[in-house]
Amino acid sequence: MTANPDEGATTATAGRGKLSGAGAGRGELSGAGADQGEIVGAAPAPDGPVSVIDYNERIPNNVGLATDRKLQRALQAWQPKFLDWWASLGPSIPTRDVYLRTAIAVGRDGWANFARVPMQQYRWGIFLSERNPDRTVGFGRHLGEPAWQQVPGECRADLRRLIVVQGDTEPASVEQQRHLGMTAPSLYDMRNLFQVNVEEGRHLWAMVYLLHAYFGRDGRDEAEQLLQRNSGDADKPRILGAFNEQTTDWLSFFMFTYFTDRDGKYQLGTLKESGFDPLARTCEFMLREEAHHMFVGTTGVQRIVERTAALLAAHGTDDLWDLGGIPLAVIQKYLNFQFSVSLDLFGSETSSNVASYFTAGLKGRWMETRRKDDHLLADATMQIPVVAGDTITTRTVPMLTALNLDLRAEYVADCERGIRRWNRELEQTGLPHRLTLPHEGFNRKVGAFAGHWVSPSGELLAAADWDRQAAGWLPTPEDRAGVAALMQPHYEPGEFASWIAPPGVGINDLPVEYDYVRF
Repeated sequence: MTANPDEGATTATAGRGKLSGAGAGRGELSGAGADQGEIVGAAPAPDGPVSVIDYNERIPNNVGLATDRKLQRALQAWQPKFLDWWASLGPSIPTRDVYLRTAIAVGRDGWANFARVPMQQYRWGIFLSERNPDRTVGFGRHLGEPAWQQVPGECRADLRRLIVVQGDTEPASVEQQRHLGMTAPSLYDMRNLFQVNVEEGRHLWAMVYLLHAYFGRDGRDEAEQLLQRNSGDADKPRILGAFNEQTTDWLSFFMFTYFTDRDGKYQLGTLKESGFDPLARTCEFMLREEAHHMFVGTTGVQRIVERTAALLAAHGTDDLWDLGGIPLAVIQKYLNFQFSVSLDLFGSETSSNVASYFTAGLKGRWMETRRKDDHLLADATMQIPVVAGDTITTRTVPMLTALNLDLRAEYVADCERGIRRWNRELEQTGLPHRLTLPHEGFNRKVGAFAGHWVSPSGELLAAADWDRQAAGWLPTPEDRAGVAALMQPHYEPGEFASWIAPPGVGINDLPVEYDYVRF
């Protein structure tokens, strides 16, 4: 199963860079949601108060680091360790410079600057959204009290754990993706990969700042551990299972940035509601950067589906390997896998810990302030799925213990919107095929469905039936080998691999054919 090298590239034409037809609106800031959060036109002028970031300091920041010499020295001592980690486990392909965006201010708009930057000289820094002096705790037993500027003693261990787990995911994804530049389908895609990587590195800095600034020696020790654990390491793996999986190819990468980074969006959204104000402000700014990561996943998969649909319509077969395309059935298998492992990141459907976090004001619900209830949930209940014998049913539990499922339901609804977008590519080509999300119990290792065998359609199976059919639902070694054979690098400006369509527009008002990465 190999692709013909002569069919291994397509070239963007002038028309692809224009907003027309199916490509219209891709990458624009529009009502389509956060997945469109990448700025592709000229950055707008700020429309509200902004906090300018000081790039004259060794560690760029807007937290007044120069006024706290002890903290400044501690973070400056951590900085070379971070740079060593980036050099050894960051992107492996050498480059001269990359067209990247860098945060220059904290405000609603006009916060980023685009320029060619040698990646090893990227200025990672510490940025928090503007403080609202009137902000109060929005939920739990401290509802209505002023938000905390210091860590409450009784919440210290729980807050530190929440920050460590979030922080551990940031470098993990960089490690998982470090070799992808070697097989980039275009300079445009390579640039997007590197933008995701440098911002995950900055998000690590955000969590490390909180650990150093508010948790003393314990926090400094935890910050050290964030660089000592490595994705997939047999002795010191990353904390969460999905961040120890290999990102073997670009289809995996796009699925990861769509499904797993979307989990990150929802986790950050709950921490943005925290009564601990520095954490809330940190996550609020991180969410602004995170929008681009999901844009990369959404449009990356969409462009693969667009190319696959064109080949499928032209040739009347889903056996596309020798035509330089990825079969739709294989795309569905990758989707099934990444969605299921991302669901596991939400934890069990019921959790006493999450109830405690909510009641204590540490971690709220998605869009907590927009919820039309008492924000206490003492008497609220929720239905959760359970497996009883050979049946999937439900039972009623206190909602406080089911907040993981509440968040997961918001996530699944968001994922469905992307599926509809991808399916429009199939519809517009006149094909009857559709991509679907598998059942929430499919391929689960955590929660109510762990230890059970559930088909993508939601049928409970015997283990032997699962073993017989799993190859039709999850990527096989042969599937991954077929995808890997297509992963040939394309480094000429405007050239794209045969398995992915060019984007509709470039980055920041630049043409698709721009040399976004230089070697």
